[in-house]
Amino acid sequence: MTWIPGGTFLMGSNDHYPEEAPVHRVIVDGFWMDTSPVTNAEFKKFVDETGYVTFCEKAPEASQYPGARPEMLEAASVVFVKPSQKVDLRNPHLWWSFVFGANWKQPQGPGSTIQNRMDHPVVHIAFEDAQAYAKWAGKKLPTEAEWEYAARGGHESLEYAWGSELEPGGEHRANIWQGEFPWQNLTKDGYEGTSPVQSYLPNDYGLYDMIGNVWEWTVDWYAPRHPEEKQKACCIPKNPRGPAQEGSYDPRSHVKIPRKVMKGGSHLCAPNYCRRYRPSARMAQPIDTSTSHLGFRCVVRGERSEIKR
Repeated sequence: MTWIPGGTFLMGSNDHYPEEAPVHRVIVDGFWMDTSPVTNAEFKKFVDETGYVTFCEKAPEASQYPGARPEMLEAASVVFVKPSQKVDLRNPHLWWSFVFGANWKQPQGPGSTIQNRMDHPVVHIAFEDAQAYAKWAGKKLPTEAEWEYAARGGHESLEYAWGSELEPGGEHRANIWQGEFPWQNLTKDGYEGTSPVQSYLPNDYGLYDMIGNVWEWTVDWYAPRHPEEKQKACCIPKNPRGPAQEGSYDPRSHVKIPRKVMKGGSHLCAPNYCRRYRPSARMAQPIDTSTSHLGFRCVVRGERSEIKR
């Protein structure tokens, strides 16, 4: 783990997607954070020691999903499947598939394996799975404020985790999509899909993969906007924990599943679609939904001297 010193920072952005606004000051105490996302090897150790079965390895209960077709109530997860040609970017169903048998051990579905991906981030992790691992490891999941503060690496108002240019000097600093999403991946950064953790330079806090590779769970419930900036210094939020669960539901869905904030973007973020490979970027994720591009990392809160690793 890496020590992240506390401080005050400007959270959010007024220049990109509306859910990132408004920019507002936040105070965060120091904390320890996993240097990299949790890997397949680390998650396997947890499963081997505990016998844990992830959310997407279990068939859903019909009572939780009223109106669901019976044939859909099987163990499954959401997998990115690259189209062979240009498609309508307004319809994510053209590249996302609900794949029976997909899980952290079979990330692309039955027949796939993590045998050569033990140093890649674990994926197909629902929120309860990340929580279970964190508890086993004696850690917690980060808040959105902690995550964003750490991703910025001690810098304010920079576009990316390393500076103001996406590819400074033509150097790839994160595993994101090159080409026209979702059908053309030029893989100029060397990877199609996830990459081994620590494949790119760390930020100035020594953290790897804070941008790209996989999205990461935070513990905060989602709200479509940040709170407004406090006008008085005495009122700046300290270690904020996000809004109430009741406000996190998707108003467009008839099934009320609460949503958490995920941060960091992934290998599927592209300049022509989902430019969320930035510290301020955020998206809502239903707690019951696992995908092939979503993982997590953990934190430990407390004094620096309390952790010896």
